[in-house]
Amino acid sequence: MAGRPRDPELEQRLLATAWSLLTSNGYDALTLTQVAAQSGAHRTDVYRRWRSKVRLVADVLDAYLPPVPDPDTGTLLGDLRAFARDLAGAWDEPWNDGLVGFLADLRGDGEAEKTFRALVSRRSQPLVDAIARAVRRGEIAEVPELPFVGNLLEGPLMHRRMFGGAPLTSDELDVVTGSVHRLLTGTSVTP
Repeated sequence: MAGRPRDPELEQRLLATAWSLLTSNGYDALTLTQVAAQSGAHRTDVYRRWRSKVRLVADVLDAYLPPVPDPDTGTLLGDLRAFARDLAGAWDEPWNDGLVGFLADLRGDGEAEKTFRALVSRRSQPLVDAIARAVRRGEIAEVPELPFVGNLLEGPLMHRRMFGGAPLTSDELDVVTGSVHRLLTGTSVTP
């Protein structure tokens, strides 16, 4: 005998409440009980859908993070800069402070990790597309390790956010994107 069908409106309300709490209070302060109370739902409604906070937050991020725009500036360097600036804007959101805890919790939950990896893959697609355009224009050769390029761009942004440093300045973003551009094009720094 099948159980009661899920109520999509309730699920959306729970996700919206969790997003609101996440963006205002951060990951560490978020609890499933708090989501239930603020949404007017029963705790069992939340726990039936998400067995842990990390699973809920993975679904919340999947539902609410805005898409990353696809910068098509006509050059690889321009696309890298535009993509990095969009990433920097996303990492500068105050609720990202708690992502260290989320990422740590994510490691122990295969289902949540799968959801989050799919989200990261979708959000990296504009970079993949920019690199494919650069290959077609003849700016660079094929790039066998595309995910690594995203890591090179996002790594400094994540590092600053997670370890309490100031966000990267525009000049620092240019250094990062210029370094990645030189790596992809095989050019060196000129004096």
